[in-house]
This record gives sequence, C-alpha cells and structure tokens, in this order.
Amino acid sequence: MERTPRMTGTTIAVLGAFLTDPPTDHYGLELGALLGLPSGTIHPILARLEGLGWLTSGWESVDPRAVGRPARRYYRLTDTGVTQAKSALARAEANRARLQTRYRPVHAAEGLS
Repeated sequence: MERTPRMTGTTIAVLGAFLTDPPTDHYGLELGALLGLPSGTIHPILARLEGLGWLTSGWESVDPRAVGRPARRYYRLTDTGVTQAKSALARAEANRARLQTRYRPVHAAEGLS
C-alpha cells in the first residue's frame, strides 16, 4: 500500500504549487512567499513529501559569501511524486465536493417544517 501524507489545506497548496510546473525546482522560502505561509509550516511538509519519495532535494552550489545569502535547498517533484500528487489532489477535491454536497446549508426558502 502506498503511503500518502495527511492532505491538509497547506499540503494541498504546496503540492498544487509544485504541480503548476513539475520540472521546476523550488526552495522553502520561495514557496512560503508564494503561498503566504511561514517556513515553519512549509519545511515540515517538504520533509514529509521527501520522506515519501514524492520530492527530491539538493543544495545549490554557491558560495554564500559571494551571493550574500545562505545556500538554498531546492526541491523538485519526482516522477512518482507527480503521479501521487495528482492522485492525492483529485481524491481531496472529490472528498471536498462530496462533503460540500452532503452538508450543504438548508436555506429558509427550502422550508423547514
């Protein structure tokens, strides 16, 4: 059985960002800025996804003194990650739609007896 991460709203957002252009590398602070989330939220998700084999990562090869900042750790979806992320997002959307239909609010116009 394949393992999947808990599909929280933030995990869905992170996977969605990766799926907009799967071959593109992203680093944590970039994703945080894009999604409006703090690094303390982003980095644990990236670590979980990497642990599942959905992401691969590596440090950029720069001299931090030359570029004036620390080296960045870049993440990219693996081929398995692309497939699993698409499937997980589809399931999350189906669950959301099912719950939205099941628990839609009753309006006064529909009448309550």
